Amino acid sequence: MVDIWTPEKRSWVMSRIRGKNTKPEMTVRSLLHGLGYRFTVNGPKNRALPGKPDIVLPKHNALVLVHGCFWHGHEGCKHFRLPKSRVAWWREKFRTNRERDARNLAALEALGWNVLVVWECRVRPIALRETLAAELAARISAREEECAMVAEDPVGYDVSCP
Repeated sequence: MVDIWTPEKRSWVMSRIRGKNTKPEMTVRSLLHGLGYRFTVNGPKNRALPGKPDIVLPKHNALVLVHGCFWHGHEGCKHFRLPKSRVAWWREKFRTNRERDARNLAALEALGWNVLVVWECRVRPIALRETLAAELAARISAREEECAMVAEDPVGYDVSCP
């Protein structure tokens, strides 16, 4: 399939794709705020952490990474498909994006953060947002309860908790 735009026009269109404040990010922020969570999106902790997480909940020692299904190569998702032009370039692009995501996730978990990854396809349907909000709250509070139990444990297991 031949591109319908000139290379200059395609470059301009691609340059308009945002990396921050996307609709899925804004939706997740709204859900978290509605649940009573307070967070930072552009604070010093966000910029200093590996991968510059989208949302940092310092009080809960939790991070939320909102991944776009296309750019992060969400396999098996209807929102992800390999472009038909420059296939080798796109395969390499998605492979390196996935590797970077895995490295950042491992580094954040090694630092003791509770990392939650939310895919764009989970945020898009309005019907799933209530379920997503409940899952986010459960994952954040589960980590807090786990850390409280470890803190009370006389054996003193070495678990990174806030």
